[in-house]
Amino acid sequence: MKIAFVYDAVYPWIKGGAERRIFEIGKRLAARGHEVHLFGVRWWKGESVVERQKMILHGVCGPRKLTVRGRRSIFEAIVFSLALLPRLSAERFDVIDVSAIPFFPCFSVKLISAFKKTPVIYTWHEVWRGHWFEYLGAAGVIGKLIEAAAAKLGGTAVAVSSMTRTGLVGLGRAAELVPIVPNGVDVKEIEAVPPAEDVCDILFAGRMIRDKNLDLLLEAVAFVRKSKPDIRCVIIGDGPEKDRIERLSAELGLGNNVRFFGFLDSREVIARIKSSKVLVLPSRREGFGMIVLEAFAGGIPVITVDSPQNAAPELVDERCGLVVKAQAEAVGKAVLSLLADDAARLRMGGSAVAKARLYDWDGIVEKWLTICRQVIETKHAPL
Repeated sequence: MKIAFVYDAVYPWIKGGAERRIFEIGKRLAARGHEVHLFGVRWWKGESVVERQKMILHGVCGPRKLTVRGRRSIFEAIVFSLALLPRLSAERFDVIDVSAIPFFPCFSVKLISAFKKTPVIYTWHEVWRGHWFEYLGAAGVIGKLIEAAAAKLGGTAVAVSSMTRTGLVGLGRAAELVPIVPNGVDVKEIEAVPPAEDVCDILFAGRMIRDKNLDLLLEAVAFVRKSKPDIRCVIIGDGPEKDRIERLSAELGLGNNVRFFGFLDSREVIARIKSSKVLVLPSRREGFGMIVLEAFAGGIPVITVDSPQNAAPELVDERCGLVVKAQAEAVGKAVLSLLADDAARLRMGGSAVAKARLYDWDGIVEKWLTICRQVIETKHAPL
C-alpha cells in the first residue's frame, strides 16, 4: 500500500505522543514493504523531501513556532494546511491518515480526498469540547465550533483512548463506528536500556505546561518530605511553565529534594525512569499518556490522578499503580505507601511489564492495518 500520514509536528524534531505514534507505526509499515510518506513542517535542514527509516518525509513549509504564549499557534496550523494542499494532491495514495489536532489540516485532507477519491482515517488524540473555553477564554467558542465541524467530515474516525471515543460520541459520532487504536511502546527496546546510576524516588517526564499540573506534584513532594526529609524527585522536560515551576520549587524549599532537567533524548529518559521507584503523572488533561507505558515497560509503577480529561487512568489499575484524587495529600500518601513497601512496588512493577507487552507497537500496527484494509476495501468510511 501507498500510505500518507499528515501532521505538522514530526518526530524526532518534535517529541510528543502524536508524532511519536506516526513515527513508530510508519517505520514498521515501511519495514514491511509499504510505501510510507509523512507530510509535515520541514523541521530539518536541507532538501524538503528526505528519507528516514525507509519513510519519505515531505516538508511542506518552513519551520514556524508551534506554540505562542503557551498555546498552539493558529497561524502555524493555517500556513501548514494551505501549503499541504499542492504537496499532498501531487500524488495518489491508497489511504491518508491525518491527526485531528490541529484541525485545519483535516479540512485540506478532506478536500483532496473528495477530489481524488482517497479514503481518509482521522486519528483523534483528544476531544476538548468545553475545555476550549479554559484554553482560549471567550474565543474558545471558535475552537469548539471548528472541532465539531472536523468531527462531521466523514471518513473513519479512530480514537486513541476510550475517553477520546466518548468525546467523539458527544460530537455526534456513533460509538460502534469509532474504533480504538491506542498508542504503543517498544518493550524490547526499553528492556535493553540500563538504568541510570543516580537513583530517585519520584520521576516526572513530559512537557511543562499547565495541564501537566506540576504544582500538584511539587506540593505532594512537600507533603512527603514531612515524613521523608530526603525524598528525591526528578522532573524531566521543558516548556512555558518551566521557570514558574522552578520558582515554586524554591518557594516551597525543595531545592535539596527536586532536580530539574530539560528535554533529554529518549534513551536517557528511559534510563532515568528505570532508576526511579515510582513515576507520577498528575495531569489534568492527558489524551493517552505514553509515558505511562514507558514506565510500565521499565517495571516502574505509576501514580496518576482522577480527572475528567485524563485518559491515563485507563492504563493504570491496582496491579500496576494507583489512581488517586487530584490533591497533594492524596498523591503524597500514595507515594509514601509505595516507597514504604518494596515487595508491593516490585510486584506492581512485574504486572506493569506484562501490561506494557499488551501495547507493543507491532500489535498496534496490526490493529491499524485492519482498519486501513477495511477502509480501502469499502472505498468509503462510515459516518
